[in-house]
Amino acid sequence: MAIDDHLIALDKPAGLLAVPGRGVDKADCVSSRVQASYPEALIVHRLDQATSGLLLMARGLAMQRALSRAFEQREVNKCYVAVAAGHLGKAPGDSGVIELPLVADWPRRPLQKVDHNTGKPALTHWRVLGYDGVAGRVATRLELMPVTGRTHQLRVHLAAIGHPLLGDALYAPPEVCGAAPRLLLHAERLTLVHPVSGAALDLRVPAPF
Repeated sequence: MAIDDHLIALDKPAGLLAVPGRGVDKADCVSSRVQASYPEALIVHRLDQATSGLLLMARGLAMQRALSRAFEQREVNKCYVAVAAGHLGKAPGDSGVIELPLVADWPRRPLQKVDHNTGKPALTHWRVLGYDGVAGRVATRLELMPVTGRTHQLRVHLAAIGHPLLGDALYAPPEVCGAAPRLLLHAERLTLVHPVSGAALDLRVPAPF
């Protein structure tokens, strides 16, 4: 955890909610744990429960507004590491773009889906880091850079192009979900300008897989 007078950067473990869910059994979360020591800490953005990695919290309402504005105006660059099923690209360094509109799949909530009629624009850049053999399967280690921040965007985008993420209980077929003990998606890096000091921040937490 990194802390200054204005913000807190922490490494969220996979399986922990960012904010409380509905029900007593979903009360344990990042925000409640941090607020036990820093009552003024407020969530700025979220990660899926199954996703690990960098999460920012603001110390006070004014900082929450400033950081939220930076995210909304795409002044925060986000970089994830993921492992996807199959052989995406031709060689390490290959890159591409996924631009598919997303919308909530209301009958199957919390799932999202690609919908070219009612979906909101969603854009993801990807780059191949290498190729792995996982549980006897070919898999591609990726750097994922979402431009937009739709719910489950990276998971849905990769599944839509035929490369679901390993360990994804929502969007991967059973054999791909079972190929890893957790969702192999990690928020590894955030770069932004500190709203108060103006310093360039380059926050990194290496992927644990």
